[in-house]
Amino acid sequence: MVSVARACKIISLDRSMYYYEQVKDDSEVEEKLRMYGEKLPARGFPEYYKRIRREGLKWNHKRVRRVYRKLGMAHRRKMKRRIPNPEKKTLLQPVRHNLTWSLDFMEDRLENGRKFRTLNILDDYNREALTIEIDFSFPAYKVVKHLKRVIEWRGQPEEIRSDNGTEFIAKDFEVFCENSNITHVRIQKGKPNQNGYVERFNRTFREDVLDLNIFENIHQVREKTEEFLDDYNNEHPHDSLGGKSPIEFMNERNQMKTA
Repeated sequence: MVSVARACKIISLDRSMYYYEQVKDDSEVEEKLRMYGEKLPARGFPEYYKRIRREGLKWNHKRVRRVYRKLGMAHRRKMKRRIPNPEKKTLLQPVRHNLTWSLDFMEDRLENGRKFRTLNILDDYNREALTIEIDFSFPAYKVVKHLKRVIEWRGQPEEIRSDNGTEFIAKDFEVFCENSNITHVRIQKGKPNQNGYVERFNRTFREDVLDLNIFENIHQVREKTEEFLDDYNNEHPHDSLGGKSPIEFMNERNQMKTA
C-alpha cells in the first residue's frame, strides 16, 4: 500500500493537484431554471431547455438537467387553481327592486348527522327573501335552475352578488349570467361583509330556524323554512327599512311612485 504523498512524489505530481476538486458554479443555471419554474410551473425540463437555447445560452444539456434535478424540479408539484381576487365594490342599497340580488349558501345537519345546504336569494332593495332552497347538494346547474324559477315570477335582476364558491365560478353559472345579461359581482376573498345584506339575513334564519330545531328529515326543514319565509317577508320589522317588513316597504314605495 503506497501513501498518497509517496505516490505523488513518484509521478512528480503536486499533492495539492491530487486533492483538488473542480468547483462548478451553477448559480446562473439555477437562477434561470427557478425563473422558468415560477413563470411556467406547469411545464418541465424539455421546454425550459428549449427556451434557454432560444436565449442563446450554450449550456450543455446534461449540465442543465443535472441542475434541474439538483433543485428538485423533477418532482412536479400539484398546481392549485388560483382564483383572481375581484376588485372591491361598495355595498349600496339599490334604488329599486330587481337591481341587485344577493346569493349565499348555508349548511346544517339533520338528526342523523347528514349534512344539508340552503341556497338563499335576497333582493337587496327591500331585503326580501325571494327563496330559500333546501337540498343535500347544489351543483351549478341546480343553482341556475332555481334562479330561473325565481326570475319567472319576480323578473330578472341586473346584478347578482355572491362569494367565490365553486358553484358561483362554475362555467354553467357564468354562461347563464352572460346569456341573461346579468352582471355577476363577486366579493373579495375573506370579506363576507361585502355581501352584508344576505349575511345579516343568514344570521336571522339560523337563529330563528336552524338553531331552534332538530330536524329528522329534509322535508321538515323545508316546512319550517316556508313558515319562516312568510313571516320574515310580511311581518319582520327591519330597522333599515324604517321598521317595516320587506313587503310593506316595497308596497309603500310603489304607492308613492303611482301617486
